[in-house]
Amino acid sequence: MRVKTLLVSSVVILVTAIAPSLGAANTLNQTIAQRVTAVNDKVVAWRRDIHANPELSNREFRTSALVAQHLRSLGIEVQTGVAHTGVIGLLKGGKPGPVIALRADMDALPVVEKTGLPYASTVRGEYQGRDVGVMHACGHDTHVAILMGAAEVLAAVRDELPGTVKFLFQPAEEGAPKGENGGAKMMIEEGALLNPRVDAVVGLHISQSDVVGRASFRPLGLMASAQRFDVEISGSQTHGARPWAGVDPIVAGAQIVNGLQTIASRQIDITQHPVVVTVGQFEAGVRNNIVPETARLSGTIRTFDPNVRGQVHEKIQRIVTQVAASQGATATVDIDPGVPVTYNHAGLTEQLQGALAAVYGSDNLIVPPPITGAEDFSFFQEQVPGFFFFIGGRPVDVPVSEAIPNHSPYFYVDEGALPLGVHAMSRLAVDYLRAGSN
Repeated sequence: MRVKTLLVSSVVILVTAIAPSLGAANTLNQTIAQRVTAVNDKVVAWRRDIHANPELSNREFRTSALVAQHLRSLGIEVQTGVAHTGVIGLLKGGKPGPVIALRADMDALPVVEKTGLPYASTVRGEYQGRDVGVMHACGHDTHVAILMGAAEVLAAVRDELPGTVKFLFQPAEEGAPKGENGGAKMMIEEGALLNPRVDAVVGLHISQSDVVGRASFRPLGLMASAQRFDVEISGSQTHGARPWAGVDPIVAGAQIVNGLQTIASRQIDITQHPVVVTVGQFEAGVRNNIVPETARLSGTIRTFDPNVRGQVHEKIQRIVTQVAASQGATATVDIDPGVPVTYNHAGLTEQLQGALAAVYGSDNLIVPPPITGAEDFSFFQEQVPGFFFFIGGRPVDVPVSEAIPNHSPYFYVDEGALPLGVHAMSRLAVDYLRAGSN
């Protein structure tokens, strides 16, 4: 009987001690939800403004100025010019605790927009020496607006934050122009994760793969590593009427393209190791009746395993050089280092999924198969534990068969995804800081 009395007394004491902290946590969560609603009109306006004024990688001058001005208006410490156009905001909470970084990418793509939206982009820019249309065809405009909204929400409750939040507005996620540095790797090199040192980093991406109101993530390998490859083929120029008088680099290039497809279809066990080798560019010639001297191919490699990645690189080298030689041509291959696998830290993923469930509902959290897209957020994850997740941007009345992929000129998002994204980033930050300060 005495043991039972002591046990009951201990439980009462424990509940009494915990109750105030639980009440404070619930109050803060309610405040965050209210702040998300209050800032939503601004988030939508920011997103539309950024969408109408897109900027290519390492050229995000207007976007970064907009971000920096907003962060300063919130009393957040701001550093600009990081990795050319990146912006870092530092929000110090009112209580001691860990440091979490929240990241948004800012760059657009060389795509002519065809959505017909009232705020559609008509901007043009220069990409690799060409005049191109510029569009936020990958949703980075929403990422920036969401993080600007989260910064406002978190700044309003800074006195209650047990730790520090770093806001990383990153340029050049789509890749710096050839011959330039940029992106997450350059931000890291310039100290983005230091002073104070970041303990964890979180990022998101919007897509039409799922509907508004759902989020998806998986522990460990989420997205593939990616490398760009460039092939230069040299032949011998001749009249198109006398092809036997020269060496045709176009024919050699066509056979190289076909040969590269056998890597995934015939040379790798894709039941164990997903592999993609895609040629996205094939350039040659200036006139219909001239066999040119040179041709150029460019493409992308996607893998999930470092050993398989090395095998794929070796096979590309062999196919390119030996197929070209079989036609009397010569060819060289350049494969850039690319980005590593987007790898969600298992412990951090387990810790943070409760915050996502609080925003989206546990029934609306999806674990997708590995994704062959790539993200240079992976560079941050190589340095500190990281968590990357997707949010649905497809209208609920649009079936998945009609989903528009990222990088399409018709890509758009349902803006109902924006407040959920703001809420998710805010709650993820707060829940991490609270857990780390206990």
